[in-house]
Amino acid sequence: MTATSEQLKFPIGKFVKPDGLTEAQRATLIEELAKVPAKLKKATAGLNDEQLDTPYRPDGWTVRQVVHHLADASINQYTRFKLALTEDNPTIKPFEEDPWASFADSKLPIASSIALLDGLFDRWMALLRAMSAEDFARTLVHPASSRMDLNLLLPFCVWHGKHHIAHITSLRERMGW
Repeated sequence: MTATSEQLKFPIGKFVKPDGLTEAQRATLIEELAKVPAKLKKATAGLNDEQLDTPYRPDGWTVRQVVHHLADASINQYTRFKLALTEDNPTIKPFEEDPWASFADSKLPIASSIALLDGLFDRWMALLRAMSAEDFARTLVHPASSRMDLNLLLPFCVWHGKHHIAHITSLRERMGW
């Protein structure tokens, strides 16, 4: 069976906004997020340069670009959490993902972004695990969408990591790698 364009683009489905989060749900999400670097390493293990430079779908990014994008996006998400925790309802700066994925650093070996993610996630998970329910209720404004609290940003970050790792793992499956 051939995957549709929508299935290739959203292999785990589109993000579904939760109605709210309990403390237990937050704890589970934090632990899921903490696994992103290890799952990314596993998803990319043994890939050669030709495979890393293969798009995960027609007109999509290459595996290499996806890995570097996860590093870029994670830096931005971590910063958004810290801004929301230190400022009153800050308006965050979105980043244009496609141009970012075309810069020279997106052509580097993936080891640099994997190492960056390892260090960043150590810090990010320490921050998230120390946050209170009141901290997660803090808000920020995304100019392209609306005001959101960190209870929404957390599950989005988890979905985002799984989404891009699934791009890689589904490509590997389709290609028999």
